[in-house]
Amino acid sequence: MLSWIELERIARVLSDGLVGGRVERWLEPESGRIAFSIYRRDEDEKRKCFVDLDARPDVAHVGLLGRLPKAPDRLPAFSAYLRAHLARAKLASVSLRGDDRQLALRFEAEEGDFVLLLSLFGRRSNLYLLDGDDKVILALRPLAETRPELALNAPYVDPSGAAPTRGEDRFADVDGLPLLEVVAAHYASIVDEGMAASDRRRLMAMLKKETKSARRRVERIEAELAEAEEANTLQRHGELLKANLGRISPGQDSIVVEDFETGEPVSIRLDPKRSPKENLDATFKRYQKLIRRLAKAGGQIDQARKHLGQLEAVGDEAREAEEVDEILARDFVRRLMSREAPKAAANASEAIAEKPPLPAAYRNLPRKLHPRRYRSEDGLEIWVGRSDEGNDLLTTRFARGNDLFFHLDGAPGSHVILRTEGRGDPPPESVLDACELAVQFSKQKNAGHADVHVVPIKNVKKPKGAKRGLVYVTGGKSIRLRRESARLERLQRSRIED
Repeated sequence: MLSWIELERIARVLSDGLVGGRVERWLEPESGRIAFSIYRRDEDEKRKCFVDLDARPDVAHVGLLGRLPKAPDRLPAFSAYLRAHLARAKLASVSLRGDDRQLALRFEAEEGDFVLLLSLFGRRSNLYLLDGDDKVILALRPLAETRPELALNAPYVDPSGAAPTRGEDRFADVDGLPLLEVVAAHYASIVDEGMAASDRRRLMAMLKKETKSARRRVERIEAELAEAEEANTLQRHGELLKANLGRISPGQDSIVVEDFETGEPVSIRLDPKRSPKENLDATFKRYQKLIRRLAKAGGQIDQARKHLGQLEAVGDEAREAEEVDEILARDFVRRLMSREAPKAAANASEAIAEKPPLPAAYRNLPRKLHPRRYRSEDGLEIWVGRSDEGNDLLTTRFARGNDLFFHLDGAPGSHVILRTEGRGDPPPESVLDACELAVQFSKQKNAGHADVHVVPIKNVKKPKGAKRGLVYVTGGKSIRLRRESARLERLQRSRIED
């Protein structure tokens, strides 16, 4: 956090260098932070600067950036208000308020005067928008977390307490606008270090959880494979019962027979409630069930061990690496990290705001013909037909351009369209999301693996007179999909309701 003497110097620099300039754009790149571009033209100089007002705890400051940060996907409320009411506002003055660490930027806009007040009070730091009567219009961070004694539409009250000490000036050797650039770079490095430490903690926690899960899976499969001897015993007992079926009496709970190979007596337990034939069938049924389990386990063990080995190798590498950015960028790690990402709980108003409008293509059609809509991990929409008639409309009328068509090879199911928004190369994760839905809405919905045919929509044709839901495709490719329950659960949560 900036000291009082540092903030005093920054106020003078802003006053000398930017007062009189006009705001060109407001931006809220992340929670707790506002940035804006300002243009000032003097008789002999033109200047455009990018101001950063950061109210986040521990890194609250004001600085100058080399360019505006990337805008968020949604327009937050604070910056939306600034854009609506302080567009092209003129920066009229910059000063400290109340002999405290409060930087006041007064703007003159068409609707009157406004003040952006950056209060630097550690965990209680905040950015307030005040009107010409000094009333609080908005707060960037919740008032309950910073100044619960304040209220919206009520006068702003300076915090009580002793005046702060002047503190030390860590940037005493820099003056003018470069001072704000140095301040911004200083706090950017602190943020980067904190993010790097947080990324490492998240990575190590994910690897620990996934490795533990993978190790349990390997142990479970190995335990199933260890039952091979029991399968041999069941098969031998079945053959012996078959040869001695006539010796078994109703109600008998066991029988001793001679082993064909060794000549030794073998005792076989029976269910007295079953007939001899039923006991024989039950023995072979248990044998067949165990054989199927062994076959499945045999096909899974190599993959499970490979996955465990990958996790252990990445874990060893991450523990020794000074930085984990390269590790986090790998596809294998990104997929695992996405499973651990916290699920944001949107309230009802947010859900309404995020809900896309009903596509005009089928707005006047009966709801039964509307395709189901889902959102992929990359934000693209995936449409799924509800019926044969709906499949026809989806494929021949709704899909267009570079959209992709998905359907299971050799199995009936819904038509699935990935809306690519004109992209010629949609993200791989979105393609896999569409494959997952194609399998889910097919006769193979319970399959662990499936082959999904993917083809550009321009290669999908419906012959004249063909029955509903029937289309012909040319070209394309087949994707061997390994089902992932986490992917399906995420897609089900992303359902867009009409």
